[in-house]
Amino acid sequence: MNSKAMIILRSIAGAAVAFALVAGAQTPAPSAAPSSTPAAQTPAPAAPADAAPAPLSTFVLTGPLQWLPPAVFDAGPFGKLSVNGIITGFAVGQNNPVPGDDTKEATLSNGQIFIQKADGKFQWYVQAGEYTMPTLGSPYLDAQDTVKDFYGPVPVAFAKIATGKTTTWQIGALPTLMGAESTFTYQNFDIERGLVWAQENAVNHGIQVNQTLGKYVTASVSWNDGYYSNRYSWLSGSVTFTKGPHSLVYDGMGNLGQTAFQTLATPVQNNGYMHVVIYTYTKGAWIVQPYFQYGKVPTNTSIGIVKGSSATGGALSVSRAFKSGFALPGRFEYIATSGALDGPDVNLLYGPGSSATSFTVTPTYQKGGFYFRADFAVVHAMDYTPGFVFGSAGTDDTQFRAVGEFGFIFGDNIVKK
Repeated sequence: MNSKAMIILRSIAGAAVAFALVAGAQTPAPSAAPSSTPAAQTPAPAAPADAAPAPLSTFVLTGPLQWLPPAVFDAGPFGKLSVNGIITGFAVGQNNPVPGDDTKEATLSNGQIFIQKADGKFQWYVQAGEYTMPTLGSPYLDAQDTVKDFYGPVPVAFAKIATGKTTTWQIGALPTLMGAESTFTYQNFDIERGLVWAQENAVNHGIQVNQTLGKYVTASVSWNDGYYSNRYSWLSGSVTFTKGPHSLVYDGMGNLGQTAFQTLATPVQNNGYMHVVIYTYTKGAWIVQPYFQYGKVPTNTSIGIVKGSSATGGALSVSRAFKSGFALPGRFEYIATSGALDGPDVNLLYGPGSSATSFTVTPTYQKGGFYFRADFAVVHAMDYTPGFVFGSAGTDDTQFRAVGEFGFIFGDNIVKK
């Protein structure tokens, strides 16, 4: 799958977006009944002819935000299309900004549409629009620059084929299998991604097979381009065991080749490997999720890595829902890298041998398709290299941020009478 093939795929995806918007002006088909979960993790059985198709299991919403069932439109020869959308605004205030960053700013953070054909053996999914990926301890990029420097205006687009009752294949621009946090703000407990997430990939081009193994286990394997490198040498896998309120996940990935190619979307971690273990407990008003992550970039002088380094981190995320649409998520993280101060080790954080902690709390309110929430977060760096942390000189070891996000989620609420 070369870059030309991906351009063709994204062009088709863009055409699908335009077609679905036109189709949306037609008389809507009956909408799907609301699901008790924000996003199904396993493919649903094929729907009967007189029922709306269920959404694809595409992106994960860990909570506490709840997604809406899609609006379902009759698209003539293309069958029934399911459509969701989201628009969010974002404001941030912080101390000790790095050069080029600001102490405060406000912007559109997401303006996206999600279109899917979710029935039959051949299905597809397209996610298009603007987005941001605010991350603790990193300068803020607005939506225009994020789209330009990372995954383009169609970050996720793939075809999905069912080859059996328990087997599906996906090919295209796919969400990563790695990690507990997901790429876009609305998918997670907190508005900003964490320090641990910043070590992972987010979107890759590739092919993926998904398999249900008995009653409790699902597994996925993907051959892809890792950190969006357009070099297909990565193998990724994920195994999930779910029983009652308990879920245990192992994710692993590694590059079987090497490349000196680097961009914002393709950092030096593209030449490494990673292991993640995630436990999630979900019951009643509570979601509790501890996870552990280990990643390593080996020494490879042929591509400029004089001495390799590793990053070991963990986090605990907890969310408690209350009455009347209120919830209170929080997250604590710790991450440490190997190496010596001023050593030749590759930098994976705030200089070789550096470490950091973060704490975030995110009071949240949602009613129907509207939500508002605020992040209050602090990052503290330790054993850092001067010039690599916060403030105008890169020597301040702590940064506090207050972030607000409000949003409107669209789905069957745009067609209900």
